[in-house]
Amino acid sequence: MILPCIDLMDGKVVQLIQGREKALERSTDEMLRSFAGFPQIQVIDLDAAMGRGSNDEAVEYIARRSVIRAGGGVRTVERARQLVDQGAYRVIVGTAAFSGAGPNVPFLSELADAIGSERLTIALDSRGGRIVVKGWQEATQWTALEMIARLEPYCSGFLCTYVDKEGMMQGTDIAWFESLRRATGHELIAAGGITTVDDVKTLTAHNIHCAIGMSIYTGRMALDDLRKFNDVTPSRT
Repeated sequence: MILPCIDLMDGKVVQLIQGREKALERSTDEMLRSFAGFPQIQVIDLDAAMGRGSNDEAVEYIARRSVIRAGGGVRTVERARQLVDQGAYRVIVGTAAFSGAGPNVPFLSELADAIGSERLTIALDSRGGRIVVKGWQEATQWTALEMIARLEPYCSGFLCTYVDKEGMMQGTDIAWFESLRRATGHELIAAGGITTVDDVKTLTAHNIHCAIGMSIYTGRMALDDLRKFNDVTPSRT
């Protein structure tokens, strides 16, 4: 499955390079028209993730028109419930999934009980081989491979972003994603540096979904080519 990405900042759809530099800006309606026919869309509230506000109205607006996986600033059970109430099909949690000792088991257990582990996706965003949190600004001591099996009981899948190449359109680390695929039977979504249709073919051949942003927004990959990887009927898989 191909998941087009909508990242929200100040009420606009944006794409950032390395999570910092804004490369482009679009309107929500423009991107919803462009992404028509895709079964699901990934929506990340960057302002909420960075702790400087939220884009709740935009999230709810998109959820009324598409099946979405939503994340950004999910640091409390109440925030996760809010996203579900706004229409999110699945909720993505990153920073709060980890504590100083590893998985934040009390929080993840409470979260899974509150919204159901089947609705929860845990983000394993990695830079330089280490999981990064707090808007990719802080590195932990763990690798995604070390954490993935320990996190399986609390979720239905993992969003794994190769931050080293995020937004740079220089290719991604296919071998890293393949190693994660071998490490878990859960759903796996790859993101970060996915640049060509060949990247998508290789990842999907390994039963890895692809969340794609910059390559779509810049026209590097054609939406019609990507639609061929999906059924045209909306899916809640």
